[in-house]
Amino acid sequence: MSRSRKRRRKPGTVSIAVIVFAFLVVMAVQICRIRAKDARYAAKEQELQQEYEEETQRSSEIDDLETYMKSSEYIEDVAKSKLGLTYKNEIIFKEKKE
Repeated sequence: MSRSRKRRRKPGTVSIAVIVFAFLVVMAVQICRIRAKDARYAAKEQELQQEYEEETQRSSEIDDLETYMKSSEYIEDVAKSKLGLTYKNEIIFKEKKE
């Protein structure tokens, strides 16, 4: 009777071992997928961080340009270059065109 009980336990033990093995295989595949996805997300995060820094620098440049455009220096530059205006005591030298 003890031999028959041992034989009955083997098929149950084998089936449990197969189920556990299948579970481990599925978990290993899922872990590989998650690591690959994590690597893609890390690369995307780095790319977005770089874009953010570039846009922050661009925003700073725009703010500087806005400040310059509100200054009297900008007004003088535009008046001289586009309108040809000068101060009363200024002398303008022009190149001769040949």
